[in-house]
Amino acid sequence: MQPGRSLPTHVDARSDNGPHGLDTAWPKMPRGERAPGGAMVTPLVRGLSILAEFTPDKPWLGNLEIAQATGIPAPTVLRLLKSLLALGYLHQDKASRKYSLAAASLALGYAAIADPDLLRLAGIEMQKLAQATDTYVLLGTRDRLDILILDTRIGSRAVLDLRLRPGMRMHIAYSLMGWALLAALPDSERAYLLGELERRPDDNWPTIGRRTHEKIAQVRELGFGMLHGEWEPELACVAAPVPLPDRPPLVLGCVGRTARLAQARLERELGPRLVAIAETLRGRVPVPV
Repeated sequence: MQPGRSLPTHVDARSDNGPHGLDTAWPKMPRGERAPGGAMVTPLVRGLSILAEFTPDKPWLGNLEIAQATGIPAPTVLRLLKSLLALGYLHQDKASRKYSLAAASLALGYAAIADPDLLRLAGIEMQKLAQATDTYVLLGTRDRLDILILDTRIGSRAVLDLRLRPGMRMHIAYSLMGWALLAALPDSERAYLLGELERRPDDNWPTIGRRTHEKIAQVRELGFGMLHGEWEPELACVAAPVPLPDRPPLVLGCVGRTARLAQARLERELGPRLVAIAETLRGRVPVPV
């Protein structure tokens, strides 16, 4: 690495696998936390909190489960569930009386994450990289203080299974993909998020905060960040942001075995290939006139 190198042109302005720089258990937002400005519509916030409880690991939830997870009183949860059911955002199984996301919720999610053509192109490029390097390749975006996984691809000869799939999350400050995405944010937005992280009760923050700043600097220097057995001896990880014009950035990650991926290969091959995919995706997004 060469200190002082200018920022690369492409960088603009709940998994169970543990803290190896790719994904970790992710804490929920503390109950009662309010957004800046105080302009909160309580029923809307509560309704969205209920929808946010449904994940790939918890596709079916009952009234009491949701009440316990969100801190919302059970009678209020029941009223909100009935409203979401009537509007088509939830489906209820009459036998178990549990709820799951319905078409209206899924349509909102798909509309929000990215252009379908962009995701299709990303999937093609990710599969090429995964197959050529025997690695696991991921695409994500930011959702508050998490990285939300949008797509995953794995090479046919890859010898690892991270059990990550679309819809799963990793904490933005405990993952290499999170650090890479932070590096692509405007200074004011990144400073706000880092301030939020620093204010949260976390005995590990002094160490994690220092590592976060180190990796943000690495991404801004090289265009990508790397971990080679630093948190998990068997895993080598690379991540690169995908800044998009007038849209929230995406982030790419690539994971393989340290036994097969020397650190020099991360810097000379995998990192630049992720950057090239990022440039390809960026080039496919039309710039508003």
